[in-house]
Order: sequence, then C-alpha cells, then structure tokens
Amino acid sequence: MTRILVIDDDRLQFRLVQQHFKNFQRGAYELEWSETYEDGLAKLLTGNYAACLLDYRLGERDGLQLIREAAAGGCRTPIVFLTAEASDNIDFQAMEAGALDYLVKGEISPRSLERSLRYALKLGDTLEALRRLATRDELTGLLNRREYDRVLAEEEDRAERFGNSLALVIIDLDRFKFINDMHGHSAGDAVLREAARRIAGVIRTVDRAARIGGEEFALILVQTDRISALEVARRAIAALALEPIRVGEGSSLAVTASAGVAELPTDAREAGQLFAAADRALYAAKSQGRNRAVLAGADPGAT
Repeated sequence: MTRILVIDDDRLQFRLVQQHFKNFQRGAYELEWSETYEDGLAKLLTGNYAACLLDYRLGERDGLQLIREAAAGGCRTPIVFLTAEASDNIDFQAMEAGALDYLVKGEISPRSLERSLRYALKLGDTLEALRRLATRDELTGLLNRREYDRVLAEEEDRAERFGNSLALVIIDLDRFKFINDMHGHSAGDAVLREAARRIAGVIRTVDRAARIGGEEFALILVQTDRISALEVARRAIAALALEPIRVGEGSSLAVTASAGVAELPTDAREAGQLFAAADRALYAAKSQGRNRAVLAGADPGAT
C-alpha cells in the first residue's frame, strides 16, 4: 500500500481527492489528510509518505512556504502542488520551491491526478537514486569522501553554535594491501563491504560512517566527548576482529583495524585540525602494534 499525504485545509477538497483515487486505473493507495500547515509539515518531515499532494492556500500561510521549510528540514518526499489559481507565476514558484508537478484544482480529473502522481513517484525515485550516487560510496554504501567533508563541516558549525562536542574516529584496516596481493581484489572488496557493515553497526542513527579512502573509514560522532568516542572506536575494532570475514566459498580471512580518535574542541579548533589529530592518533595505533584505538595526544602506551 502506497501512503500519500494530502495537506489541504478544505475537507470537501480532500473528499474530492479521495473520490479521484477510487477511480485510478492501477495501484493501491492509502490517503492521510492534514488540514493545517503545522500538522502537515510535521507529518511530511517524518518521511513516512511516498508522495504529498499540497494545497496552495493553508490559512495565513501558503504551500510554497511549507515546501521551502520542508526542504530545509531535509524532506525528500515528492510533492504535487495543487492550486485554484491557473497562473504561470505560481507554476514557476512551485517548481522553484521544489514541487515535482503542478495541477489546477478545477482541471483535475482522476486520469490527470493519477498521471501526475505516477510521474512524481517515478521522478522522486530517480532523484533519490542520483542523490545516493552523489553521496554514497558505491562498494560499501557508506558516505563517500565528498559527503563526509560536507557533513563534517556542517556538524562542526552546529557544534560551535550550540557549544557541543564533536568527535571523529579514523579507522584503517590493518595490512589490507596483503589481502589484495595474496587473495585478489574480489576478496579485498568482500572485506571492505563487510568491514563497512560492522563498523557502521556500532554507531547511533544520529552519527555518520564514511569510507574516505581505499581501506580507511571515518565515524562522525555528534555530541560525543573523546572518552565516549574511544569506546565507540574500540567497539568497531572488536566487531571487526570478532570473527573472520568470508571472502569466498569456504574461505575466510581474519581482519583487524587500527583507529585514531580526536574531539572538538579539546584536540582541535576546526575540522581540518580535527582530522589531522585523529590521523596522528591512528599512526600511533599502527606504531604500537595495530588492532587498537588511540586518543589524540595520548601517552605512547595508552590504547
């Protein structure tokens, strides 16, 4: 069942939309109605809907403002804009704000609404796939280096504004070149995919995991101090070492990793320095025998 949110302050208009849906040629839909700007925005931001039909007039505010506010909140739900006004200017403004299609209420029929909805759903899927290609590492599914840089800068700004700590963990698989050289790149890819899954499995939903190099990963931990971040790094390392990684039929490899941990503002004043501090700690972990996590600025014997 495809869930569709209708945001319209007119109950009669919602009933009319319901009737149009009953006359659709295909597809099973579940409609949910929101009659206020505030309730509609809150529901839209949950991300629980496949698409949204949004009225232009919503009391003292309008649908254009709602689209912009939803987009600022990270909403990616496809929106079809509905208005009683047949105006090219409103059409342009709706598309500029982020709507994927535009319908004039007096001209809506079951056929035109179904076509518009199918178009919005398909285009929404396409845009989401493109966003994923632009922000995700193809092999592991984690954030790629470009998105990691963007997120780290964003979280740095947020931490500074609200006076929160921000921790960074850099994780590097130990002796990965040996795996590729001795077992082949397909085995190396299998190790990277499983390592990414295990590493991402130790963080909270508010944190981010990225692949920032060949066998190098990063964890961006929000509102996390250096000691708590060290514990996260240790859990990631333990998850990797817990059991061998399967790389083929009947073949598994024991894999370990080393990690460096640093925190804003204790170990650095900005994101570039934070990465450098975590990277130095990672180098120390490698120097101390690998398969361990080290805090930035820690004593040589501390792990």
